[in-house]
Amino acid sequence: MQISSQVTLQLQPLFKRSISYVVKKDTDLGDQAASFGRQHEFADITWYPSQGKAVYRIDDRISSNTSGNGLYDYIPFRSTPSLGLAAIRATEDAQESLKDPDGKCASAKLITSTLVNLAYGLTNNGIVFTGYPIIGYHNRLQSSGTCLDSPEDALITACPWDSRIKGEYFFQVTFSISLSVVKSFIQDVQNLVKLEPRALCGLEVYNGILMRYVKASSAYLGKEDDALDFDMTFYRNKDPTKPRLYEDIYEEIEQLAVFKYGGLPHWGKNRNLVFNGALRKYKNAGAFLRVKEMYDPLGLFSNEWMDQVLGLRGEVNILKEGCALEGLCICSQDTHCAPRDGYLCRPGKIYQDARVCALVSTSEQ
Repeated sequence: MQISSQVTLQLQPLFKRSISYVVKKDTDLGDQAASFGRQHEFADITWYPSQGKAVYRIDDRISSNTSGNGLYDYIPFRSTPSLGLAAIRATEDAQESLKDPDGKCASAKLITSTLVNLAYGLTNNGIVFTGYPIIGYHNRLQSSGTCLDSPEDALITACPWDSRIKGEYFFQVTFSISLSVVKSFIQDVQNLVKLEPRALCGLEVYNGILMRYVKASSAYLGKEDDALDFDMTFYRNKDPTKPRLYEDIYEEIEQLAVFKYGGLPHWGKNRNLVFNGALRKYKNAGAFLRVKEMYDPLGLFSNEWMDQVLGLRGEVNILKEGCALEGLCICSQDTHCAPRDGYLCRPGKIYQDARVCALVSTSEQ
């Protein structure tokens, strides 16, 4: 079988960008998030919910004649000494096992303040940061890390996520929320933080929630509306039977986004539960499936996981003991959580339809 696809590319005139990061309180983040992306072509927002802060990236196209040769080498995407990465992971493991939110919050403040003070790795001339705005060519500011160019040094240094060392091990959850309802979603998350102020320090250890603007698309599985992508990265235990600190808060945010606010899943950055009924959210899903059948009637380009995600065959949920801890299911009974560790299946704190693994005291059991 041979399939040909035609793609039309459009060249654009050479241009530069002007970037400035501005830190503000997150009190009006809901209002700002709905409009900020229309004000700046390459805008995004980094949110630190437990610190009550948001970092706005003011990022616009400017003339290539403007003076400046800035470079973006994002600090967390650089090759790093492996011993340092192991120490960071050991610290995080200890904070989790000791249920130490204060330690997590202290780590988060150190990491985020360092990134802010070092402009996240932006430099005015490729060497040093002297102040905003950063002016430079698009290609030097769009790519954001040198980890792929790291030296071959017998793993003395490594990318933070390199599985050959004791480094980062995390979940990544990404979903798109329509701009029409994004304010309400943000307010719900803020209300959760008011109930548990230290709950999302674990996100901030991984530089908070990255909010990126995406346009509506006519593609069969494209975004239905102009939307904000919420990119969340958080701790994952090497032992899949072990719950994480504030397990219930993370699960509630996930279910808030996907079910209450109809968030669309990122097809590659999510856990199983997010794909429950996902295809039904796309008005052109039927057309997509017809084209898929037309060009691949034998399923040569499909696999078991894809069929489950698309709801064509099999279940994307995997029901077993502890399945909710890894996002393989939404809990419906206590055994889907970690009852031996005191984590039982309970309704959400503000979204009562959510079912989450919450740490329950003996008197509440």
